Amino acid sequence: MRIIMADQFFDTSERTSGSDNLVELTVGEVSQAVKRTLEGAFGHVRVRGEVGRPNYHGSGHLYFTLKDPDAAIDAVAWRGTVNKLPLRLEEGMEVIAIGRISSYPKNSRYQIVVEAIELAGEGALLKMLEERRKKLDAEGLFDPARKRELPFLPVVIGVITSPTGAVFRDILNRLEDRFPSHVLMWPVPVQGDGAAVKIAAAIDGFNAFSTKGVVPKPDVLIVARGGGSLEDLWQFNEEVVVRAAAASGIPLISAVGHETDTTLIDFASDHRASTPTAAAELVVPVRNELLARVLDDERRLVEGVGRYLEDRRIRLAGVLRGLPRPADLLETAMQSLDFGGERLVAVMTRQIERAASRFETAKASTRNPRDILELKSRDIAQLSGHLTTNLQALLRDRSTHLRALSVIGRMSGAIERSIGTAETALQSVTLLLNGLSYERVLERGFALVRADDGRAVIKAQTTKPGQNISIQFSDGEVGAKIRAGTLLMKSSGKKVKEKPNKKGTVSKNPSGQGSLF
Repeated sequence: MRIIMADQFFDTSERTSGSDNLVELTVGEVSQAVKRTLEGAFGHVRVRGEVGRPNYHGSGHLYFTLKDPDAAIDAVAWRGTVNKLPLRLEEGMEVIAIGRISSYPKNSRYQIVVEAIELAGEGALLKMLEERRKKLDAEGLFDPARKRELPFLPVVIGVITSPTGAVFRDILNRLEDRFPSHVLMWPVPVQGDGAAVKIAAAIDGFNAFSTKGVVPKPDVLIVARGGGSLEDLWQFNEEVVVRAAAASGIPLISAVGHETDTTLIDFASDHRASTPTAAAELVVPVRNELLARVLDDERRLVEGVGRYLEDRRIRLAGVLRGLPRPADLLETAMQSLDFGGERLVAVMTRQIERAASRFETAKASTRNPRDILELKSRDIAQLSGHLTTNLQALLRDRSTHLRALSVIGRMSGAIERSIGTAETALQSVTLLLNGLSYERVLERGFALVRADDGRAVIKAQTTKPGQNISIQFSDGEVGAKIRAGTLLMKSSGKKVKEKPNKKGTVSKNPSGQGSLF
């Protein structure tokens, strides 16, 4: 046992008591003496224990406790050391802390000042890794249904890796060999404390790019790192990285380590590549192979279209041989059109003749007034001439445009409407003539007196005694003879004696009908 005496550290010449020779010390002196004693006796130690209550302080320092079933000791790692630690401490992690034993005089507690940390064993680290994997898997971050297909030919490729390693150069060389593409690099540390947070920030940063921004948004992301031990790759097992990879809206390829290395980001990513070079091969096709495939597809397409067109041409030629010539199809229609036009003209002529005949008949039966009849006959003759001229002109104009049977129907409809219009006009004129006829006057109770020669007797002074006359009523005609004071009715054969009145006029006959004479 090594015994260190207090007088080795303090000057006791002036501070002694009279009776027992004990050194009188202040509390600070005792604390400093204990501190120097601990640091001198335990200048370099390796302490194994379980991490408890890890506290990453805002100042950058790390405070935690190392414990085992028998005891516990406080531990502190200063900020410069924390940045060099290979992993982030968590509750329950078994580690080996390398440093020196010291004390904290403020509360008289001893502690280990950590200069390096090693995992107590790979088995413990793998156990923690498996527990974390099960936890994240239970949340659905590793669900295969969430994984997306990679774009066939991305325009922009985002790479998240260290700017100083050979990984990024390997990716660029492989892309150059296969299919040169536009690459955006987000430099991050891939090892050490704080690397996980920066990797997650890079994934989120690429996803935050705007599709219309100055910097184009990547179509696919590659998170890459070279090989290493489990501790070296531990940053890619951190929850912050795994959750960022699972939440990425851009398809993500994990290319961390070598073929045998497995990290949790591999489960959360859309695709895993065994190496960064394999990731470059996975993200783009071989340009020459793609060109060859396109050219082969073009050749096959041209040949297929050529065969299809040739087949269509042969089938069309066969169909054409079975079809008659268009001129043959139109011959019958044109001949029917000619015959129909002739029949139409004949029908129109007969209609006009019948209308003229009815007009002449009405004209012959209307003897008075002659001026009106002559005027109306001239109007009708003029209307008939115009109608015939217009119809003939219409037939000549339409005959040059008729080339199908459908035209006959439209022309027939137009002709029928014209005939209907002419018949309506003729009926109107006939009604007018009938309204002006003297027969309508007879129906109102008047009579028409004619001489033997058929001329109308308008005045009584033109008659002579013994003159034969005829009297026309609305329902028939009777004969009569003019006598001095006597009216002879041929129809009854009786004579009626007329008695002149005081004024010299003829008196009424016994029937009450007045005499015209």
